[in-house]
Amino acid sequence: MNHSKRQPLIGSSVLLMDVIDQVSGLAPLSKPVLVMGERGTGKELIAERLHFLSKRWDQAFLKLNCAAMSESLLESELFGHEAGAFTGAAKRHFGRFERADGGTLFLDELATCSMRVQEKLLRVIEYGEFERVGGQQTVRVDVRLIAATNEDIQQLAERGEFRADLLDRLAFDVVNLPPLRFRQEDIPELAEYFASGMCRELERAYFPGFSEQAMAKLLSYHWPGNIRELKNVVERSVYRSDDAEEVVVDVVLNPFQAAWQEKTKAQMQVDEGVTEDVVPADDIRDLVAELPSDLPGRMRELEKKMLAQALNQNRFNQRQTADNLGLSYHQLRSYLRKHQMLPLKRYLAEQDNN
Repeated sequence: MNHSKRQPLIGSSVLLMDVIDQVSGLAPLSKPVLVMGERGTGKELIAERLHFLSKRWDQAFLKLNCAAMSESLLESELFGHEAGAFTGAAKRHFGRFERADGGTLFLDELATCSMRVQEKLLRVIEYGEFERVGGQQTVRVDVRLIAATNEDIQQLAERGEFRADLLDRLAFDVVNLPPLRFRQEDIPELAEYFASGMCRELERAYFPGFSEQAMAKLLSYHWPGNIRELKNVVERSVYRSDDAEEVVVDVVLNPFQAAWQEKTKAQMQVDEGVTEDVVPADDIRDLVAELPSDLPGRMRELEKKMLAQALNQNRFNQRQTADNLGLSYHQLRSYLRKHQMLPLKRYLAEQDNN
């Protein structure tokens, strides 16, 4: 299996580091895991990481989107069917559970499954067995199940729209993925990664970067579609950039909005005497010009200095430092790891040498 094409988890924010730490602890286990997050937050990437860091890494890793199939087709695709089970079933079909035996099965959009499918999933998790559609023979498998949803699955269970007992079995642990708007410091790194990939696809020699205005626009947007939307926006903006050697200036957030439509709207406001307070374009340019050229880098430096100062004030007692900074011990460790300040003895020795 070729693993090189798998997209890495990009970013160094504390929220992402917390998720990676949790996944690293979960990966060696064979317990089911529930991954929750908004659309586009990278649930499939987390499932891949759980599999490839586990002892099952060299076995099958299969994926299935439960929302893409009807109940009958989903049941057949998951559990297989016998010849003659229904019209068109000319021969036995092995489902995903049998084909993933010894490995991992990732079920996306789990909350869309019917109660019938949920019941069979519960039995597989509890006993490792099921029957194919139209069959009576019990099939036994050893499959690790990873499920994902962007729904509030607890509310669905409370309303009786999702089996509470299945949710209990799936939620041995839950990985909650933070939306991109809470990981703002990761946006420049993600944007650079997607832009470089698009340049390779366009057979351009290199990616020249984003203008300060373009990066400010990326950082200020709320990203309802999260990382998937950021990827589309960055790739679209790169390919629309005419000069391959000049920095990307125009960030196209909404491809459905044409430039002439914006001009028409502005002209209508003038014609109708709309007197909203509008910041002049020159003022916006002045504000952007005052931003540091490497805002993420400056923020990282400031974080590291604050951590070093707090550690020194608390005699390098990590729990006391965490309390004084208003962090949990786990969060402090994530910050220290982010800035390569662990182990502390090595960090202190390096500071003494400097």
